[in-house]
Amino acid sequence: MGQHESKFDKHGNLKESFYEQELERLQIELVKLQEWIKIKKEKVIVIFEGRDAAGKGGVIKRITEKLNPRVVRVVALGTPTEREKTQWYFQRYVPHLPSGGEMVLFDRSWYNRAGVERVMGFCTDDEYWEFLRSCPNFERMLIRSGIKLIKYWFSISEEEQEKRFQARLKDPTKRWKLSEMDLKSRDRWIDYSKAKDEMLSYTDTKLSPWYVVNADIKRKARLNTISHLLSSIPYEDLTPPPIKLGERKPERGYVRIPIAEQTFIPDLYQDNKKQKD
Repeated sequence: MGQHESKFDKHGNLKESFYEQELERLQIELVKLQEWIKIKKEKVIVIFEGRDAAGKGGVIKRITEKLNPRVVRVVALGTPTEREKTQWYFQRYVPHLPSGGEMVLFDRSWYNRAGVERVMGFCTDDEYWEFLRSCPNFERMLIRSGIKLIKYWFSISEEEQEKRFQARLKDPTKRWKLSEMDLKSRDRWIDYSKAKDEMLSYTDTKLSPWYVVNADIKRKARLNTISHLLSSIPYEDLTPPPIKLGERKPERGYVRIPIAEQTFIPDLYQDNKKQKD
């Protein structure tokens, strides 16, 4: 009981000290997962979907923070071009699928058609229903090809979303996250709820299930998602053993270019240490 209580503050929230410690532990496991994917030439896709401000980006940032971007990469596509609008719907996503030894995190994905495109009228009824029919088959093909596909839906309350929208307005470093589309979606809460329910009814399959994340509390959502991701893939610890560094050999025959002949950026944060190299 005492150990359980030590994780939370008097308001029932995770303590920052416990959160940071647990996040570090999970990030070490993510490095092990990364090495296993690279060595075993595995192919992994993780899809992050949910309402605006649900915390998808925050989780993705914590997942990738300590990882190699050559192995684990994020795909966040913008609005389709006029050319892409004429293509087979899934075509613009196919080039971003993983090769052997890669994990791809989709910050929104082909499910745009079942969400924003459906609610905002950016696709026709025929295009929408064709997507719902085709999507399970498309994902079945990916899985049969050897790709591990994991799908997360971040669930957030209307009150918490509004709180995060207001916080973004006040923070100049986060204001860019609020787009005109976000503001429109703010007035279409019920429409998005209906679209989400319909999407899940067609695409939450035994072969490719949706995992719902309770995302009202950011820290808990991040830890829960990373823990679940790690438990969903049967990886092994294949991280290489520590390398022993021998003594440096003395430098001979090298004369450095005079500092006066190099162009340095302005030193706005000066200290008393000498410039090294």
